[in-house]
Amino acid sequence: MKTDIHPDFHTDTKAKCSCGAEFVVGSTKDAISVEICSQCHPFYTGKEKVLDTAGRVDKFKQRMAKATAKKGAK
Repeated sequence: MKTDIHPDFHTDTKAKCSCGAEFVVGSTKDAISVEICSQCHPFYTGKEKVLDTAGRVDKFKQRMAKATAKKGAK
């Protein structure tokens, strides 16, 4: 392996989120700015919206059945 080609690793890098939360992490950068973190992400805060994917799949299957029935009638 070559020597002196790897960046310096900082163990005290501050990661700042747009919500105002700050975390100390390890990184090769001096400072990190992120848009979303575990303090404001809907999955972690419990404000997650659940989509009705089963209803959408059923509607799609009904449309496909109707379309194939029309093709068979011709």
